Amino acid sequence: MVNLGAIHSIETFGSVDGPGVRFVIFLQGCSMRCKFCHNVDTWKAQTPTTSAHELLKKALRYRSYWGKSGGITVSGGEPLLQIDFLIELFTLAKESGIHTTLDTSGQPFTYDEPYFSKIEALMKVTDLVLLDIKSIDSRAHQDLTGHGNENILSFAWYLDSIHKPVWIRHVLVPGYSEVEDRLVRLADFIDSLANVERVEVLPYHTLGVYKWKELGMPYPFEGVKEPSQEMIEEAKQILRTSENR
Repeated sequence: MVNLGAIHSIETFGSVDGPGVRFVIFLQGCSMRCKFCHNVDTWKAQTPTTSAHELLKKALRYRSYWGKSGGITVSGGEPLLQIDFLIELFTLAKESGIHTTLDTSGQPFTYDEPYFSKIEALMKVTDLVLLDIKSIDSRAHQDLTGHGNENILSFAWYLDSIHKPVWIRHVLVPGYSEVEDRLVRLADFIDSLANVERVEVLPYHTLGVYKWKELGMPYPFEGVKEPSQEMIEEAKQILRTSENR
């Protein structure tokens, strides 16, 4: 059976979603409702139309630009909502010797079957996971995204148990995620994992606000300012980012 994917967009020369130059695929559909989302237009699920073979063929046109460290990154939306398609795409990519990176919030993760077996299959063809932890505090996570974080942290522990390389990403939002106590708790959690290669602080920005307005949706963080450089540097120090680890 051919698995089709619902594709939102493609970035052919990505430089911030994994090592090297990346062919970045943004999948459509997400169950989280992050108040600061800059890709709100990816939330709604759509009818899948693209095969993994077709997508890989398109990606291979740019292979000469990837060098030794580049490859394919699949982001979203939430790519784990299209896990069957993702398994097929990454399997084909690995057969061609391509480095594969999964950029995810981890929210769909569960040990329940049949999903967990699919996660295991996916991890066998995934080289790197970029795991976005919105907040270490479950109540704050619920407020920010509409979901708690328990299964997301379970996903992080699972990735640690199978020694899967991970980069942790954390969006820094003034008044929410930059609270020192939460950053310290997040740092302690990250330090408990042996597989984290890198920690990235992603400063909150308002570049995607226009998408909310175009969709006729009120922007929940209206008036929230972007973090100062001082806030960013303090967060980097606490989380011991790649520059400070």
